[in-house]
Amino acid sequence: MKKIYLISSLIVLIGITSGISFFLIRDANAQIPEDITLVTMDEENYTFGEETEAIKLVEFIYTHCPDICPTTTQKMNLLRKDLIQEGVYGKEVQFVTITIDPYRDTPEVLRKYMDNFGLENDGNWIFLTGDPADTLEEQKKIKQVADTFQFQYRDPGNGFYVHSTFTYLIDKNNKFIKKFPMGEDFNKDEVFEEIMDEI
Repeated sequence: MKKIYLISSLIVLIGITSGISFFLIRDANAQIPEDITLVTMDEENYTFGEETEAIKLVEFIYTHCPDICPTTTQKMNLLRKDLIQEGVYGKEVQFVTITIDPYRDTPEVLRKYMDNFGLENDGNWIFLTGDPADTLEEQKKIKQVADTFQFQYRDPGNGFYVHSTFTYLIDKNNKFIKKFPMGEDFNKDEVFEEIMDEI
């Protein structure tokens, strides 16, 4: 009986270890495809493979979100101020916010969202959406970026998306470095330290 118990425990342990290893390897190899082009809040094209050699903190949101998205943006804004004080914001690190709701989150709506948070449009915090002329195709591209990091989301039919709750730090080649919780669990000091370690 003890043998069966030990063998069963060993099988479970191996399964758990294999699962954890799979997710660690998957995350470590995650990289945004270089040929994906989205539209900025200024209605300009943004192609991931052509952007500046800075590390980026990537946030997925939708502007109608009642809680976790605006809370994350607010905390990222506090983090931005800390990075400005260190003289690295813009030069060595940028923020990228990608809407998962390009149908409603047009460039104009994203600009208003920035204004609501007092975010200066200085080119160092980029808000991305799809081209309003073809939102269906643009939604596919946004999903492709989200799928890179296994960020999942869906609209249950009421316009309030159910979505994953992580932000992602990526290197100058748009490759995964580390993920952090969104909302109240977003610890700006922890993210700050990780960014400074990477610079």
